[in-house]
Amino acid sequence: MKLSLITSGLLDPKRLDSWVPEKRRAIRKAVEAGMKTAGKEIAQSAQSRMQSVFKVRKAGFVKSMRHKLYAGSPEKFPALLVGSRISWLGIHVRGGTIGGRMLIPLLPEHQRIGRKAFRRVIDGLMRAGNAFFIEKNGKVILMAENIKDNTAELRRFKRAERGRTGAKSIKRGQEIPIAVLVPSVTLRGRFDLPGLVRSQMPKLSTAILQQLNAQGL
Repeated sequence: MKLSLITSGLLDPKRLDSWVPEKRRAIRKAVEAGMKTAGKEIAQSAQSRMQSVFKVRKAGFVKSMRHKLYAGSPEKFPALLVGSRISWLGIHVRGGTIGGRMLIPLLPEHQRIGRKAFRRVIDGLMRAGNAFFIEKNGKVILMAENIKDNTAELRRFKRAERGRTGAKSIKRGQEIPIAVLVPSVTLRGRFDLPGLVRSQMPKLSTAILQQLNAQGL
């Protein structure tokens, strides 16, 4: 997310052009320093919000939210970027529909499984020839039998099935629901990064003003 500041007074671009080069450089340096300071705090606020919105399993997910200052060209005003390199985070910011057939694991919310781990489950079931689809109540369900060869792959799905049915155990050979096949998934936007950044604008303005005052500008 790139931030644009509407500047006035000392930082009005027209007025800035009228300053001698030395003063322009001093003002620019102060603005850059203010952006660096506030940018770090804004990114930290975004990280805190991520922890409250998502069930974070890996610290790297939160740490992916960073700030970066773009101040390479002396002819352009500095720009501050706050964002993450994790591409799929965008769908949680904007909301939208993901197309293409997908398998959605049939697990309760507190037993979520990562994409790679789920892929290993499917691969293990396929290698054992223990994966098949059925249609039930208008839905296409991926099933697997409770066999010894797939004990590791089926562990969490057996636990989920016991939770759904109230059964104390799953018999050997019993069919277990693994996932539902869907044509698309629609997600609501639940991480309002633009709104959070906008709410931090006073902090950014204050940081820049402090740097300008420190330089006697």
